[in-house]
Amino acid sequence: MVLTSRAALAVLLGAVALAWRPTVGTVLLWTLAVALAVAVDLSLAPSPRGLLLERSGASVVRLGESVTTDLVVTNPGRRAVRGLVRDAWQPSAGAEHERHDLRLGSGERTRLSTRLRPTRRGDRHADLVTVRLNGPLGLAARQRSFSVPGTVRVLHPFHSRRHLPSKLSRLRQIDGRSAVRRRGQGTEFDSLRDYVEGDDVRSIDWRATARRGSVVVRTWQPEQHRRIVIVIDTSRTSAGRVGDVPRLDAAMDATLLLTALAGHAHDRVDVIAGDQRVRARVVGSSDRTNPLAEVVSALAPIDPAIVEADWSALAAAVVSRHHQRSLVVLLTPLEPAAIEEGLLPVIPTLVARHRVVLASVADPAVGAMLATRDTASDVYGAAAAERTVAMRQRVAAALERMGVDVIDADADELPARLADHYLWLKSEGLL
Repeated sequence: MVLTSRAALAVLLGAVALAWRPTVGTVLLWTLAVALAVAVDLSLAPSPRGLLLERSGASVVRLGESVTTDLVVTNPGRRAVRGLVRDAWQPSAGAEHERHDLRLGSGERTRLSTRLRPTRRGDRHADLVTVRLNGPLGLAARQRSFSVPGTVRVLHPFHSRRHLPSKLSRLRQIDGRSAVRRRGQGTEFDSLRDYVEGDDVRSIDWRATARRGSVVVRTWQPEQHRRIVIVIDTSRTSAGRVGDVPRLDAAMDATLLLTALAGHAHDRVDVIAGDQRVRARVVGSSDRTNPLAEVVSALAPIDPAIVEADWSALAAAVVSRHHQRSLVVLLTPLEPAAIEEGLLPVIPTLVARHRVVLASVADPAVGAMLATRDTASDVYGAAAAERTVAMRQRVAAALERMGVDVIDADADELPARLADHYLWLKSEGLL
């Protein structure tokens, strides 16, 4: 039972009767009258249990955008109902105007729309739907909460997609879909043509030259259907915030740009996300043009875990499924302690079979500390930043000596830097 504002107003009106006849009997009589009216109104109020509730609407939205979820309410009873419906969601779902007035005649149905503007990536779930139906006098109401399951998957905003047109233009130049043809080792044969000054003499086809009686060279185009394996570290080091977002989100942004670019190049992209265990895996295939949508959906619900990364398990997940030489991209913070204790011991196993690239999100706050030395406190901060940079450079040098390409860039720059490195490897035939 719920008392409405009308019940409170009825009690206040008793002050008028008390002013006219200020006795105890007046108070008791007025109180009894209001209580009797509330009881009658409550007995005549329809029960919310008779209503049928269903949920519909979009189930996917990109972070920063809004989506509408609908609640369909049906009144199968013979009495009209009026009241209030509250469609509650998690706070991070960003529900707007979640309270709706309800007026339904017998056998009628209505659609109540709630707009969601999520503030966090991942799966946002609906809470209870509360229905309050008023009595005919509007003094009291019956209320009941229902569980009407609903989930909206909030996808990564993919800010780096703005770089995709320029990277695709470079890709078209590299892979021969424009007028430019790249020639070199490690690529697929394309055609034969006459030698012109400036051509690489290693491209001369001597058999074709002997047959034609003139010097002929081979032209090449980059190989397709190469295998790219992206490993995303979701351990405690990925939880550190750079600016307003965790490092993990910046790593996901780089993953999505590389996945989209490699998909257009007809390379097969596998994505593995994990820490002490594999938490998400997307396996690419040759018959799929671009796995980007599947990767976006698979990564959406993953949050950093406050545990150490088990690089032995992650490396085993790569080696066990990928026997062909591949490009393995490790998206993990370049944190000296975590790298030296966890990753360095497994690097030789990966490098022996694959081309390995480590991409790390740098913290711009370190650079700001290096540049500020106005006070004694700033000088101490700059010294700490210098030590941090030196340790990161030492770890990066150790990785490079083991055959790993290291990319360390700010969150805004890392996706483009990683994509450029992939295009360079492709143009040089190093995949």
